[in-house]
Amino acid sequence: MVKGIRVYEHGGTEVLKWEDVEVGEPKDGEIRVKNKAIGLNFIDIYYRKGVYKPSSMPFTPGMEAVGEVVAVGSGLTGRKIGDLVKIGDLVAYAGNPMGAYAEEQILPADKVVPVPSSMDPIVAASIMLKGMTAQFLLRRCFKVEPGHTILVHAAAGGVGSLLCQWANALGATVIGTVSTNEKAAQAKEDGCHHVIMYKNEDFVSRVNDITSGKGVDVVYDSVGKDTFKGSLACLKNRGYMVSFGQSSGSPDPVPLSDLAPKSLFLTRPSMMQYNETRDELLECAGEVFANVASGVIRARVNHTYPLSRVAEAHADLENRITSGSVVLLP
Repeated sequence: MVKGIRVYEHGGTEVLKWEDVEVGEPKDGEIRVKNKAIGLNFIDIYYRKGVYKPSSMPFTPGMEAVGEVVAVGSGLTGRKIGDLVKIGDLVAYAGNPMGAYAEEQILPADKVVPVPSSMDPIVAASIMLKGMTAQFLLRRCFKVEPGHTILVHAAAGGVGSLLCQWANALGATVIGTVSTNEKAAQAKEDGCHHVIMYKNEDFVSRVNDITSGKGVDVVYDSVGKDTFKGSLACLKNRGYMVSFGQSSGSPDPVPLSDLAPKSLFLTRPSMMQYNETRDELLECAGEVFANVASGVIRARVNHTYPLSRVAEAHADLENRITSGSVVLLP
């Protein structure tokens, strides 16, 4: 038995229960990992509240972790799975299966990637899901290139911070929205050329001013309900609306005809569909790790919490008290 978090019903932070969890032994094609650092992501809150439904109840939340391989399933002994995973290796994963909020967990061997020896496990845990999200958003969902102008909502958040840094390095003009002066300073440091304080300013009119009425090529919107319609208004003709989260709630339904006046594209992507194959996963994670090593992106681990105090971490993330990445320590 190990310690972990169990959720028996959807609700507020009080449903996160710290208790003994049965891990079991890895089966064919699986490994057991002793977690060293666990990433906290807004998707964890969606599952806790029931916005997204887990496959069964009760469940252990968490979709990002770094740890040491402590056991391998019988089918892995002497067999290569994409790249060899063996006892003692430091590995990372992000996405499915859920269950990272525990001292140990069972994972499919083909869902983990090796962590470079030069990288701190806490940094790796902070950047796996958010970094791979930034990679598919900027490099594959809409391919950002020099000369593009982009709008990033929640520019000082975990994904937002990486989007700003990476897009700036790609040669784009980056406009970001934030809620506080402190977050505005961070967004500028992260490569935001224009920062909009959305509580004090109308971001649609500010984007219109900044772009001289032309609009932006793409909007990366993780906020949802509060920003969705304004985001559409900020786009230029044939612009891309990339809605990848809903921290303020699900957006209201949009009639298809709303996209017609500017021939807009609308997508609601998920990392799981962009990393479906082992090769896609390795390429995506490899580009993230390479950009960390070269300094193109810097993980801002601004907050760490003991895993046993994850309820406090959830509350702080929901209330926008945090910035950058949040890591839980088993």
